[in-house]
Amino acid sequence: MKQYIIIGNGVAGTTAADHIRRHDADGEITIVTDEDLPFYYRVRLPDLLGGEVVESQLIAKKIEWYDEKRISLKLACRITEANGGDKQLLTADGATLAYDRLLLANGSHPFVPPIKGSDMQGVFALHTVNDVRQISEAAEKISNVVLIGGGLLGLEAANALHTLGKKITVVEFFPRLLPRQLDNDGAARLLRFFENRKFTFRLGAVTREIAGAAGVEQVILESGDILPAEMVIISAGVRPNLELAGMLGVKTDRGVLVDKYMQTNQPGIYAAGDVIEFDGKTYGIWPAAMEQGKIAGINIAGGKTPYAGTTLATTLKVAGIDLASAGEIDEENRYQTKIVATDAIYKKVVIENNRVIGCIMLGDRKNFNRINKAISTGEDILDELDSLLQA
Repeated sequence: MKQYIIIGNGVAGTTAADHIRRHDADGEITIVTDEDLPFYYRVRLPDLLGGEVVESQLIAKKIEWYDEKRISLKLACRITEANGGDKQLLTADGATLAYDRLLLANGSHPFVPPIKGSDMQGVFALHTVNDVRQISEAAEKISNVVLIGGGLLGLEAANALHTLGKKITVVEFFPRLLPRQLDNDGAARLLRFFENRKFTFRLGAVTREIAGAAGVEQVILESGDILPAEMVIISAGVRPNLELAGMLGVKTDRGVLVDKYMQTNQPGIYAAGDVIEFDGKTYGIWPAAMEQGKIAGINIAGGKTPYAGTTLATTLKVAGIDLASAGEIDEENRYQTKIVATDAIYKKVVIENNRVIGCIMLGDRKNFNRINKAISTGEDILDELDSLLQA
């Protein structure tokens, strides 16, 4: 009977556990996580911050699911030492966990730029339920929030705090919002939406320092401008968690390096999700983590299913606005495009050699899945585009 240990209970680790059980009815499966909740929808953390849901509504897999699948879930359990030769892990409370097969699905952590004062009281990142707990408690006593970074999760966090009555200023290094998901026209439309809700933006701006006496009082930009702030949220992207991989002698670059079977350079050790780098890419998106978890689960249980990569695509709501983006967004206008735009929506399809290679949908994402599938498969859907882009 094989012993499988999965580090991390996000979408990659949980999906892997499910597929291990499908292919090995008898093996012992253990998921280890340093968080205190079962698998939950991380993308809904801003909803929790804004008071739209409670913690129990975030849970994607309840304890009964783990019991039914005969998966042991160790919550609030941190790995402090790992020995790949002995195939053993040591936890913070002194327990030893032995494995035959190990999956690293331990995700990522927020990237905090080297800004003076970033370790000050009142500075936060939003990545876990525990982050929301801390931000919510601190937010009860403040009014002015500065968000450093205009990415997806950051804007959602800012919108949540705005619904709680906070004054929001966003400082973004790039000259437009969501530079990975939107071109200039799409970003300008999103900016107008937020400005109409009384958000303040500093685009193309660099933060020099976060300053204050006992806690945050102001944010100083490289331009010399001073922004009043009682709370700062840094949303500057994430980086894979590589500490455990280092203990195990697993090769890393930007992430844990895996082959098409999600296997690392160490026998019996696999990896999936935000922690990995595959074919020179890190992903950091839910669909990729789910697919990688599935592939890893099959192969760690003895299968031989290859992973071919995932088209970088985003589908969500930003402050209640539908947004979908995939592939080449063509911000430099190098390709043929088809655009449909009204006051309420902006849709753009990018075309190369009679093939759709990218898509943006803002305000209405109807038919996005059909277009995204064509981006991934190379299917010719040019004759359908007019109908697919209709509002």
